[in-house]
Amino acid sequence: MYPRLDIDLAKLEENAKTIVDACRADGIDRVFLVVKVLAGDVMTVRRLAGAGFSHLADSRIENLIRFRDIPLPKALMRLPMASEASRVVRDADLSLNSEIDTIRALGAAAVKQGKIHDVILMFDVGDLREGIWHESAYLPVVSATAGTAGIRLAGIGTNLTCYGGVIPDAVNLGALVDIAKTIERELGLKLPIVSGGNSSSVHLLGTHTIPSDINGLRIGEAVFFGRETAYGNPLPAMHRDAFTLYAKLVEAAVKPSFPQGKIGMNSFGEHPDIVDRGLMHRGILAIGRQDVEAANLTPIDARIRIIGASSDHLIVDLRDTGHHVGDVLAFHVDYAGLLRLMTSRYVHKRHRH
Repeated sequence: MYPRLDIDLAKLEENAKTIVDACRADGIDRVFLVVKVLAGDVMTVRRLAGAGFSHLADSRIENLIRFRDIPLPKALMRLPMASEASRVVRDADLSLNSEIDTIRALGAAAVKQGKIHDVILMFDVGDLREGIWHESAYLPVVSATAGTAGIRLAGIGTNLTCYGGVIPDAVNLGALVDIAKTIERELGLKLPIVSGGNSSSVHLLGTHTIPSDINGLRIGEAVFFGRETAYGNPLPAMHRDAFTLYAKLVEAAVKPSFPQGKIGMNSFGEHPDIVDRGLMHRGILAIGRQDVEAANLTPIDARIRIIGASSDHLIVDLRDTGHHVGDVLAFHVDYAGLLRLMTSRYVHKRHRH
């Protein structure tokens, strides 16, 4: 069936074990496997869960429900809404938080369900996404969190690069450690987890620059694409090609490369910027922007060039490859492309063991 995304489970498992080993070598034993890019794919998650991770993490409660039978504590990565407190407590063992009103709602739901819900308080050390601003008066929020019935303060964490592109380093991670030490000194609280970011912190592993008090990371992209995300560099001994997209040609013809007639907006309300390259052997594949953006794909055959896409069609320059209707073309995908492809129910997924 096409379009089809092939998932190489063996390569992913090797990546996962390599990452966990690298973290442990740096004293980091609270390694969360973040699987939000997989859109609830149980088979892949089950294969990776045994690689030594401490928690299984996703940004969607719906996915955590699908992973209920996988024997790892479940962590919700997206800040919860107070209105969903009941199901967060029911389906997640831990959640990341920054708002005391939401934490109190989680506590009330936990008490009602006879549970204790773990919370990691997030601190913003410069990237300007989620978290209590690190220069604010944070101790009252920490104290209120620890004192909320039904809540256990499991630790603190930070997030970097996801919005502002701020690179994790000894300075901003050191700021997180300073917060942890202040909390423990001023409030007499022990923080089991000090989580120093995501795959963008992986480039620091083995460099002796991660503060020793940091014992946790939340890792997704480094496992799935074998690269750190601060600079995009490949990681040694890791696979970067665990995912391959296959799509079938439904048209192949020689046509002009520049449209004829007055040009307005395309179907996405955009004004297309098209270069006249003369006559072209153009191919159309049965996949489109409803499934993935063209910019997130790279043809494995370097002779082929992607021209553009509409909702349901991907247009390529076939050049002198000799491809015909019915042929299947292969593509590498990036993280954003994988997210869309996994979410699309129109793309068949095949697991290779």
